[in-house]
Amino acid sequence: MEKFVCIHGHFYQPPRENPWLEAVELQDSASPYHDWNERITAECYAPNAHARFLDGQGRIERIVCNYARISFNFGPTLLSWMKEKAPDIYQSILDADHESQARFSGHGSALAQGYNHIILPLANERDKRTQVIWGIRDFESRFGRQPEGMWLPETAADMATLEVLAEQGVKFTILSPFQASRVRLLEAGDWRDVNGGRIDPSMPYLVKLPSGKFISVFFYDAPIARALAFDQLLKNGEQFAYQLTAAFDNGRNRDQLVHVATDGESYGHHFRYGDMALAYALHSIETTQGAKLTIYGEYLEKHPATHEVEIHQPSAWSCPHGVDRWKRDCGCNSGGHPGWNQQWREPLRQALDWLRDQLAPRYEDAAKQYLKDPWMARDDYISVILDRSPENLAKFLAEHSTRDLGEADQIKALRLLEMQRHTQLMYTSCGWFFDEISGPESVQVIQYAARAIQLANGLLDENFQPRFLEILSKAKSNLRENRDGREIYNKFVTPAIMSREMAGAHYAISSLFESYPEEATIFSFSVKQEDRQALSAGHARLAVGRIKVTFRTTLNSEVLTYGVIHLGDHNLTCGVKHDGDPEAYAALAHETREAFERADFAEVIRLMDRHFDGTHYSLKNLFRDEQRRVLEQILAATREDIHNTYRLITDRHAPLLRFLADLHAPPFKSLRLAAEVVLNSELRRQFESDAVDIERARGLLAESAAVKAELDNNVLGYAVKRYLDGFSNRFLAEPDNLDLLQHLANVADLIHSLPFEVNLWLPQNNYFAMVTMILPDKRRRAAAGDGDAKTWVETFLALGEQLGFSADRLANKKNRP
Repeated sequence: MEKFVCIHGHFYQPPRENPWLEAVELQDSASPYHDWNERITAECYAPNAHARFLDGQGRIERIVCNYARISFNFGPTLLSWMKEKAPDIYQSILDADHESQARFSGHGSALAQGYNHIILPLANERDKRTQVIWGIRDFESRFGRQPEGMWLPETAADMATLEVLAEQGVKFTILSPFQASRVRLLEAGDWRDVNGGRIDPSMPYLVKLPSGKFISVFFYDAPIARALAFDQLLKNGEQFAYQLTAAFDNGRNRDQLVHVATDGESYGHHFRYGDMALAYALHSIETTQGAKLTIYGEYLEKHPATHEVEIHQPSAWSCPHGVDRWKRDCGCNSGGHPGWNQQWREPLRQALDWLRDQLAPRYEDAAKQYLKDPWMARDDYISVILDRSPENLAKFLAEHSTRDLGEADQIKALRLLEMQRHTQLMYTSCGWFFDEISGPESVQVIQYAARAIQLANGLLDENFQPRFLEILSKAKSNLRENRDGREIYNKFVTPAIMSREMAGAHYAISSLFESYPEEATIFSFSVKQEDRQALSAGHARLAVGRIKVTFRTTLNSEVLTYGVIHLGDHNLTCGVKHDGDPEAYAALAHETREAFERADFAEVIRLMDRHFDGTHYSLKNLFRDEQRRVLEQILAATREDIHNTYRLITDRHAPLLRFLADLHAPPFKSLRLAAEVVLNSELRRQFESDAVDIERARGLLAESAAVKAELDNNVLGYAVKRYLDGFSNRFLAEPDNLDLLQHLANVADLIHSLPFEVNLWLPQNNYFAMVTMILPDKRRRAAAGDGDAKTWVETFLALGEQLGFSADRLANKKNRP
């Protein structure tokens, strides 16, 4: 009897992109990171690509990639974000799948996933197929092979869903044991009831489908999965390994598989250092536990199903009521809000279903003018989503269009397909999972619906919004101020809806604070500058211009006229309108220029009011990232004034503040506040400079300790991290630069005197890579009498100690870490 272990991680984040910008905007709740994707990448996805394996003294012994030794799936929309925003981690995931194929008999670790995490049993047949096809095509474009298995969002399954998987060539999926109903030997034997999670999870099962096709199913070990997700099992990698191997039943006279499936975010985000526990458990299983690591594809090839299973329909892993969590108030929620209800779930789904069913036949009728088979074209549209280059779009249209489409017809076809894309995105499961309809996940799916409505209204000469909002208004919020779905739409969705004028206003306003080239790409649209006139007088600035705005997803273009005047601080007024009259633009430019040159700013504003029909935009209308960047510029002088004032106060009264601290006297709050502002500001400036002054930084830290100043640990820790990351990357690119190495060693030494923790993940990764690539050659040169090489090796080993490595172990390494 052989024993096999498989650990599956379902790595997923809901799509967070603004549906109009096609980008994730700044999320303050994820601070100090830009957004939650970036934060969870730093806490989980990146650490699992470079997991630390520690020795008995807690020093780093080696760095390993967990993905290459487990089964995993990543949400396609998350990988799309990661490819652009975290390309090194993205590539590590792809490389891990390639590496795993050598480890696991040609089978890759990665599985596909339904495209944007729709609860497939609740989708109609057409949408099921599109979700599966998009998920498979996305996988193939990234991993360069066909997927053997597919992760079903929330493991939600029914026979119709499994039919689509089998139809598309998927060999297996993974379900909760509580989704199994009864089993029997293939082709013979009586059915045996396994309700309540009583199915034997140590082998695969076969589901026979009504079409005559079949698909294999693995049911994960529920007790271990629960301990991972909820019972702190990841606090100890050795205990994790023991739990897995202790689950084998020696009474089974056959090979058996122990496997678990959980949210991948457990390994580092939900549980800090979970990535390290996973790395240790994998190593322990491989070396001391008498079991072999495997993945589902490999195990299924060597151990085909011997039993048939029937499943509950529909069912999922996170709702004991079938799939009710995503359509009604079944009692399932995320907890923490006694007295709240989720009765809003049903009308939210009804509103989206109504919209889908209104748009589908209209899409089909309208698209027939441009596309041979509108639904086949929708299924293949994933190729355009993945690659929006002109060449790829031309290839798509050549294959699917009814004729050679002109520019106007191409735009209409793309707008129809984009309308359908957003009707897919609006069903992302997270919109129903949590407790409140005004939460960000629910607002996100309503925004996708709003984008679909906007596209439909512009194409189909119908206004779908009133009836949609009528149905949505039946979804009642638990928060009195948010009332219902209609109010939530008005408060949180309407302000996000981007018009062509808003895109122009963003460009016009931000152009006063950033120099754009003649042709610029901004989020999901590009801007070509046809004319621009700019004037300044002291703090006041004026710009008027004509621009051509082109939206990347639909290729729709508009020429706009803008005028913007900034009178200093936050005082800014902007006007934008569709440019139908070049003479009117010329009059605007001439009249506002004359008034501005006379410094008659009130007249400039009156002229803009007349030319733009009283419609004005301000800093509030900037998209969030640019808004924050502009505000930082505007506030820079204010911050400097405050800093200088507090610096004078602190310098004058520093001896008194130290004396009070030494006596443990009650704090002089106003004086301590001034000191904290100054010390935090100056420490941050040090680590945001080109080269930190080590002695100055030590002095500031000593001063903060002496007066018991409270430091902003998160902000300063992030600043130090970014500083070290930058210098570490420079040293990796210039390994012979002894000055860089010495500076890194000095800064790393300084870190140990900081009263907060610093994330050393990237410097440690770079260091570990150099142990293999650079250190052996430096040692040979040092042994041959090269004095600089000797100094380099000594300093490098000292840096390793500061970064958490064992210098003794590294000193004994010959060629590899």
